[in-house]
Amino acid sequence: MFESNDITNVKQRFGIIGNAEALNNAIGIALRVAPTDLSVLVTGESGVGKEFFPRIIHAFSARKHNKYIAVNCGAIPEGTIDSELFGHEKGSFTGATEAHKGYFEEADGGTIFLDEVGELPLSTQVRLLRVLQSGEFLRVGSSKVQTTNVRVIAATNNNLLKSIENGRFREDLYFRLNTVPIHVPALRERKEDIPLLFRKFAADVAVQYKMPSIALEDDAKELLKNYYWRGNIRQLKNVAEQISALEKSRIISAELLRTYLEPNQSAAPTMSYNSGSGASDFATERELLYKILFDMRSDINDLKRMLSSLMQGNVAQPQPTSEVMNLLPPTVVARPEDVDYAESEEIVEESPKEMTKADMQREQILRALRNNKGRRRDAAKDLFLSERTLYRRMKDLGITDADF
Repeated sequence: MFESNDITNVKQRFGIIGNAEALNNAIGIALRVAPTDLSVLVTGESGVGKEFFPRIIHAFSARKHNKYIAVNCGAIPEGTIDSELFGHEKGSFTGATEAHKGYFEEADGGTIFLDEVGELPLSTQVRLLRVLQSGEFLRVGSSKVQTTNVRVIAATNNNLLKSIENGRFREDLYFRLNTVPIHVPALRERKEDIPLLFRKFAADVAVQYKMPSIALEDDAKELLKNYYWRGNIRQLKNVAEQISALEKSRIISAELLRTYLEPNQSAAPTMSYNSGSGASDFATERELLYKILFDMRSDINDLKRMLSSLMQGNVAQPQPTSEVMNLLPPTVVARPEDVDYAESEEIVEESPKEMTKADMQREQILRALRNNKGRRRDAAKDLFLSERTLYRRMKDLGITDADF
């Protein structure tokens, strides 16, 4: 069992700041699992510092003198990720002018860290599962089985159980990776650490640019601790750097600090966010909002049909109230006393259309693409998706350039 001094030494070595119990527990698990070769799955929201834990595990393992390779699975295009991870033979595809070693071959005897592992294509997941089970793999374009002795550590900010339900992640691979789980707490789960982190980031800016460091008043510290940090440590660092660079005053009040915080985030949102669910939860919230809008459109169509019946002389229909009529803009409907009934046949009655989840996803992707003038990278950022995930969803939903 590791003592508190061991955890303190690890924090100092890797520059980790904070004394929260949840953080200390995560570091303790990393130290205990390090001497083994068990696979580890690190989970937590984006920006919490998951990347420190694979480095801790490697540094305190028997593999520490061998290679440590970190791979961002979400940043590698789907068409080349098998080649990057497992290598390829000369001539195996267009542009393969020579044989290439993959990361699993390069990291033989060491540790490989697969960040954003939830973004791996299903075909690559099958290859990864074989490596975890037997240490065997095939280069792209080769039938020769090769072996590797690699410790695999993976990380994700996605809810992999939900991805399994959606058919986007293999259940057997999940249990292989999740032999030892480590959950890194969100910043709002370690409130007492927030002022310490802010002071550290402000001090770094002061040293780098040779300026006095800023300090927070007590009410500003309380505001920091109670703010809902969606971007976690990354967002907190950005705020500290902005204030340090832009403010002449070196003493920061709550009122001044509030101008640097995005509105409506000083407390947890009313909708539920599960730990580790990441971008999928943002998409769920947007889908619910779109559903509300489409329901509103359906209600308006119902009112239009009611008015159409009135204009056609169907007195059996109930009269709409003035409150209901006021809800409709004049361009949508006229008041009964202002309608020329002789022209009522020109009114087109819209039938409500039930929106499926695919319809809502298609609508939100098209909206993001149009807002960004077709720039898919910018649209992916607006949707809290990786660019490759956006491409995959566009393909699944049949979205082409002509649609936007």
